[in-house]
Parts: sequence; structure tokens; C-alpha cells
Amino acid sequence: MYVLDSEFFTLYNLSMKSKLSSKGQVTVPAEVRNKLGLSPGTVVVFELHEKGALLRKGGAGRHPVDRVFGTLTLGKPTDALMDEMRGPRPRRR
Repeated sequence: MYVLDSEFFTLYNLSMKSKLSSKGQVTVPAEVRNKLGLSPGTVVVFELHEKGALLRKGGAGRHPVDRVFGTLTLGKPTDALMDEMRGPRPRRR
């Protein structure tokens, strides 16, 4: 089976196989990993279609919290704010 990739106008052979493990894991064939630039930790998206499922390389893959992490400006060092909330830390011996 071949499909025309309209973005690159290239024919790809889609007859690669892999087995589903007892944990629901699938090994993505090396050719697919290389073509899509998939490396360990890369987010992938599964899209369900009438005739099956499609695996795509995920977009940003970032959690919404990651987008705002580190953007809060406190105006003071964290230790000073903690001392204000909890009281001064005991002195070290």
C-alpha cells in the first residue's frame, strides 16, 4: 500500500508492522522514527479515523503549566518571601 504525501509529493511504503505488547506499547519502526525525527521523550498524537488510527509527531507537546513556568516576578528573593510568611528561619549552629 502506498500513499501520496501531499506536502512533499513523496510515496511512502506503509507495509511496516509491529506488535502490541501486553502493556499496550508498540515499537515504532526505525524508518518511521527517523523520517519523523522521533527520539525518546518525543510526544506523539494518535488520531482515530474510520479506517484506523494515525500516528503523528506531537506539536509543542508542552503542558499548559510549562508555558507560564518561571514567568511570575516576585520582586524579592524566594527566601525573603518565605521568611515573611513563616517567620525567620532558625539560625544554624
